[in-house]
Amino acid sequence: MNDNDTKRLSRLTAILLQLQTKRLSTASEFAKKFSVSARTIYRDIKALEQAGVPILTEDGKGYTLMEGYKIPPVMFTENEANALITAEQLVLKNKDASFVKDYSEAINKVKSVLRQTTKDKANLLSNRIAFAHNATNDKTSNYLSILQLALTNYNLTKIKYHSPDDNETTTRVVEPFALLSTQENWLLVAWCRLRKCFRAFRLDRIAELNVLSENFEPHKLTLQEYFSKF
Repeated sequence: MNDNDTKRLSRLTAILLQLQTKRLSTASEFAKKFSVSARTIYRDIKALEQAGVPILTEDGKGYTLMEGYKIPPVMFTENEANALITAEQLVLKNKDASFVKDYSEAINKVKSVLRQTTKDKANLLSNRIAFAHNATNDKTSNYLSILQLALTNYNLTKIKYHSPDDNETTTRVVEPFALLSTQENWLLVAWCRLRKCFRAFRLDRIAELNVLSENFEPHKLTLQEYFSKF
């Protein structure tokens, strides 16, 4: 499956989820949300219909699902739910705001499909678990989610980076390679085209970030090899 197929599958799934959770949705609304043309959305809707999804069109209003149609829920055991709830409390202490937001939205979807008794126990557990680090819930960066996409899609990324060692702020184009977590902050490991070598950048020191449309050639180096060499 190529990148276009993966993106389309992800979009089809997101369209189906929105149709299930919202009374009416328009093609222009979907097009804006996914940054595609209305014609692309029309093709997506047709593909879902051909797959057996009962989508109804209300003239001048938008699309809706036939009453009573539901996506079969994913079921979790109580142990699985507890593991996710425990991880949620850890994530909430993370210093990257984008990561916290994305995980919280994902965990809310998980909670929505839990059996009521499991949901009650999960909510109880979430109120009885605490992690001592980052007690003030400081958020020092907001770039993790976008860098994850840049890394997996091999997008060149331009950053404005402040180095406190020499009190210098430079603009660099980098090739995202890995993301490392420390107790305090996230680090981006990337090939720096300015310095011609791998560098580690603290996300809280990135003043500006822009993911470019241009791709770079994936590095043959594995993360384990990086650790052994650098």
